[in-house]
Amino acid sequence: MNAQKLAHLDKTKSIEERVDLLLKQMTLEEKVGQMNQYNGFWEVTGPAPKGGTAELKYEHLRKGLVGSMLTVRGVKEVRAVQKIAVEETRLGIPLIIGFDVIHGYKTLSPIPLAESASWDMDAIKKSAAIAAAEASASGINWTFGPNVDVANDARWGRVMEGAGEDPYLGSKIGIARVKGFQGETIADLAKVNTVAACAKHFAAYGYVEAGLEYNTVDISNSKLYNSVLPPFKATVDAGVRTFMNSFSTLNGVPATGNVFLQRDILKGKWNFDGFVVSDYASIRELIAHGYAKDEEDATLKCVVAGSDMDMESYLYVAKLADLVKEGKVEESLIDDAVRRILRVKFELDLFDDPYKYCDEEREKEVVGSKANNDGVLDMAKKSIVLLKNDKNLLPLKKSGQKIALIGALANDKNSPLGSWRIASDDNTAVSVLEGMQQYKDNKLTFEKGADVVIGATSFVNEVVINTSDKSGFEAAKKVAITADVVVMVLGEHGFQSGEGRSRTDLDLPGVQQELLEEIYKVNPNIVLVLNNGRPLAISWAAEHIPAIVEAWQLGTQTGNAVAQVLYGDYNPSGKLPMSFPRNLGQVPIYYNRYSTGRPINTDKNVFWSHYSDVDKTPLFSFGFGLSYTKFEYKNLKLNKAAFAKGESVQVSVEVTNVGDFDGKEVVQLYIHDDYASIIRPIKELKGFELINLKKGETKTVSFLLTDKELGFYDNDGNYLVEPGTFKIMVGGNSDTGLESGFELN
Repeated sequence: MNAQKLAHLDKTKSIEERVDLLLKQMTLEEKVGQMNQYNGFWEVTGPAPKGGTAELKYEHLRKGLVGSMLTVRGVKEVRAVQKIAVEETRLGIPLIIGFDVIHGYKTLSPIPLAESASWDMDAIKKSAAIAAAEASASGINWTFGPNVDVANDARWGRVMEGAGEDPYLGSKIGIARVKGFQGETIADLAKVNTVAACAKHFAAYGYVEAGLEYNTVDISNSKLYNSVLPPFKATVDAGVRTFMNSFSTLNGVPATGNVFLQRDILKGKWNFDGFVVSDYASIRELIAHGYAKDEEDATLKCVVAGSDMDMESYLYVAKLADLVKEGKVEESLIDDAVRRILRVKFELDLFDDPYKYCDEEREKEVVGSKANNDGVLDMAKKSIVLLKNDKNLLPLKKSGQKIALIGALANDKNSPLGSWRIASDDNTAVSVLEGMQQYKDNKLTFEKGADVVIGATSFVNEVVINTSDKSGFEAAKKVAITADVVVMVLGEHGFQSGEGRSRTDLDLPGVQQELLEEIYKVNPNIVLVLNNGRPLAISWAAEHIPAIVEAWQLGTQTGNAVAQVLYGDYNPSGKLPMSFPRNLGQVPIYYNRYSTGRPINTDKNVFWSHYSDVDKTPLFSFGFGLSYTKFEYKNLKLNKAAFAKGESVQVSVEVTNVGDFDGKEVVQLYIHDDYASIIRPIKELKGFELINLKKGETKTVSFLLTDKELGFYDNDGNYLVEPGTFKIMVGGNSDTGLESGFELN
């Protein structure tokens, strides 16, 4: 290496100065190469590939025409590709290695929607930190998370990746996950156990029509500014270093080619100085959308729009340099994109230590450690939501009970891992059966009753649902009829939710509903444990089954978490981050809806906003979740009745544990702006606090409402705080609580 090549490695200079020095040394083609990301394409510790796209990618890597790779994992593999980039290319620019670390790497936490049910920001941050530690120990330094898509349509499979239907909760969770992945400050990216985070999918992907994956999005500006964008802005404020754009459209323009989103909002109004990566091949997909004429047109539109890195479209590396030479694209746009990419690489300390993530001893020590398993078990327990507990079936007695455990998912070590577990190993989850077997003083008998799926399952293939085989029903009924309590584990297979897994039926898949009803006939003392990646329509169960536990897909420690909750060693404290519908026809359904001009029936006629066949409210509402104990709210107080704009509204409430167990409660505060220049939802979450209360203990919980909580965005994206009257509600869910109000002058 010559002195010129080493100039940008001078540690006495700032990152910006070092980026400038390196950028000046780069040819146009090398700059474009930094904007090119390839998927892993050969056995990197083996011989060089020959033929096809693999050989092309390999040659590009050796020529410095690759800035990032994804799905290369493990210290040996990452070291091999990094060695080519650092030691064989002209400038030795290290790769940034990306991977979908969605809810863990090898040791899996609950799916993100489940984690969101904890409403525990410290636990969520710790979960992301565990994932970052394992991924970074395996050579990875960039994760494609968090997903901060607000979504209220359970048909969309990717609701499992996000934080649910509420932008306020989603913003808090987005911040927690960014800090868990990256550390508290951008300076923490230089540490060996952090990774760069990526806020996705920018923007409005959670509102795809009909919940159909990759579909069109058509929403109002009010919805965009008030529901979609706030969690993304929160991650920018938290220091997130990368964004990924959406597969969908906004205002008729694919997000990857959307100037308004990427240039005007993200890089303009928000001053985001990280970089934007396209989702997988989405630059090329502008052609399929009908927005670009051909590959050259797609390339031009995306680079102009502000997409900095091309994930697996092969177009930037093929077309971009020529577009610059032909005068169709300003080289300043290339320089801006490359500057952003290099900035993050310097922040990760890759130039000074390109092999910092390639320590085999650390990999062995960190990945799958007991501490990590203990951490994800803690997260799993906090994610469980108790939906119903009539007849006091729960917690289970620890001795002297005959328990029938029924359902194929109860003995499944694969499904609970969820959809995004591409770095983990199949069949490594603790099953519910294994978890319950740890409690040895009851007589536990297992029968599967019926399979959920038929045949093998995988990340890339559709699952085949069992819709006809009921051959195990009789055996299940036989063990149920003599049991004191029946625990039934039913729901979705882990590969029924996630990317590409939209559903038009939210009932229990296959023959499971019939199995549930048949067991109920012989023994109604049923505890239903749901394993699922989205809200389900379980109206029959809600009416008939005395105890229902929402256990989601909880990852590696699923069975231990479920057993500890069922037996009362952990008192459930989770609250729903998404509303559960009564039936499919209600979807999308969400708590922060608008009242309409005819919200209630005042004249005893049909001309009001309602369904003729079912109540319009959710089956289980946002924020709902029970405990083995009970909480009482009283003495809701405001510090005064009227406030001037800019003044803080102080709210307090007393919460008492009036039950028989110690427990945790998520105290939730909602507001309603009675009248505004743009109509406001009937209620909006604007504060919450997770508190621990001993049996009989009372705590006073205080909230502070400022202009940040009381305002909203108009249709041009301007933030307004308008005078008027406000209602407030404080309680344990979005449906019930103490109410008061105030005036803002």
